[in-house]
Amino acid sequence: MDVDALKAELTKPITEQMLRASTLMRVGYVAKDGTPRVIPIGFWLTDGKIAFATVVNSPKVAALRERPEVAITIDHDGLPPRCLLIRGTATVDIVDGVPDEYVEASKKSMSARGSEDFGGQVRQLYDQMAVITITPTWARMNDFDTTLPKPVEEILKAKFGG
Repeated sequence: MDVDALKAELTKPITEQMLRASTLMRVGYVAKDGTPRVIPIGFWLTDGKIAFATVVNSPKVAALRERPEVAITIDHDGLPPRCLLIRGTATVDIVDGVPDEYVEASKKSMSARGSEDFGGQVRQLYDQMAVITITPTWARMNDFDTTLPKPVEEILKAKFGG
């Protein structure tokens, strides 16, 4: 996908709203044993990229260092259904402590009290974390209002024209 088309897809108002409001994304990657994996995980945005953090010894850290290609979906469960699909490349950085962005991203799915407790607990637990940053290389928002999955668009065009 060319840079302009990618930027246009990622800056659609509905795309930006989903990226800001969604609590989880699902990340698909290939594990070290060659099998596919999908994990639900909280995330945040940083400089046009998507980031998440995990424990340093997580199997996904080693897998993503070896095979950095990922696929992401961020879904809205309701009507109309919405699905943001992203493909990209992951980079892994080990950081000291717990990133503030990690704690802030957690607040999207917790009560104020729960997020306060979580932040303190996680900072006590982790001396380091792996921050995984995904640079999008392709994106598609299927909002089922202005855009549909390509195969559905093709069937509609074939049956009803234009």
